[in-house]
Amino acid sequence: MAHKFIVPKNIISGKNALGEAGVYIKEFGEKALIVTDNIMVQIGNVDKVTKVLKENGIQYEIYSGVNKEPTDVIVEEGIKLYKENGCDFLVALGGGSPIDAAKAIGAMITNPGKITDYMGKVIPNPMPPLVAIPTTAGTGSEATQFTIIADTKNNVKMLLKGPNVVPTLALVDAEMTMTSPTNVTAATGIDALTHAIESYTSRLAQPLSDTFALSAIKRIFANLRTAYNDGKNFEARNEMALGALEAGIAFNNASVTIIHGMSRPIGALFHVPHGIANAMLIGECLEFAVEGAPERFAQIAKVIGAYKEGISDMDAAKALVLEVKKLCDDINIPTLEDFGIERGEFFTNMDKMAEDALASGSPANTIKQPSKQDVIDIYTRLWN
Repeated sequence: MAHKFIVPKNIISGKNALGEAGVYIKEFGEKALIVTDNIMVQIGNVDKVTKVLKENGIQYEIYSGVNKEPTDVIVEEGIKLYKENGCDFLVALGGGSPIDAAKAIGAMITNPGKITDYMGKVIPNPMPPLVAIPTTAGTGSEATQFTIIADTKNNVKMLLKGPNVVPTLALVDAEMTMTSPTNVTAATGIDALTHAIESYTSRLAQPLSDTFALSAIKRIFANLRTAYNDGKNFEARNEMALGALEAGIAFNNASVTIIHGMSRPIGALFHVPHGIANAMLIGECLEFAVEGAPERFAQIAKVIGAYKEGISDMDAAKALVLEVKKLCDDINIPTLEDFGIERGEFFTNMDKMAEDALASGSPANTIKQPSKQDVIDIYTRLWN
């Protein structure tokens, strides 16, 4: 069976990647809309980007309104700024939220209607050039054909997709992640790990996505604790940035499975950041999923050093689950209760969450197919 494999048109990574990228960025247009958040402005990361743009004769307008996970309202404001200021390409700076917002803004510059018209659909027309500069090592959005945007009217998270929303340039400079606080490092790191594990164990996995997924898993397991405990460790930050990129490339082609499907309703209804929601779910979801492909999970156990000679694939898979749970504990991933979610409210919404999770399509990629009751049971175990 043949497989299509999609990656960004250009990737620049390594030390001083941002400083050396200007010569390439200036090929994309004359005026950029920089899509970012207020924190990136305050800590000086936006200044680093504008310095490179100025040095290369590129004008810009700054949209720093993506201060939470992006919504249709945030996207509409960005579209307005882009058009009013005569921009002809986009630069996204930040975590997954600004990058996702920039993708949606770009898509709606060249496609008719509103962003809510495209839920679950492939974006048909190419968007303007987009430079994606991640400041966290996690979402992999700089390498993917997906964007998640909240529909504020219907209170759901929309998955929009297609090769036309893949950034034109993924600019991965670990220096830009050095200011990431510990809780963000933890959440985004587990998000990247989730991408890699899910893509390797997805029904849509293929040989090339497997290569990127296993490499990402190895990098993340070897470096996430160090990046969390010593945020100024450039080597750990660089390995995490590369791991997140690899994981993004992997799930861009093999998709995600049950963890992502179940995390989106938690984010939509209880405003839990995406990476945290994934981290809350990963242990219980993997315990469910391993029965569908113990040999695949056993291979991951070998990559991270959790495999012992002579044990069965299922025992190796279970050892992997324990290692993932231990990693989450070591970097202080909160529980639903820790996050301040009220148990009664969570259970009241559980039926809707299960339906929304399955409707997202991601759980269908799980090799062990989950029923609605399976999803409800996993949600329930998050309180045990």
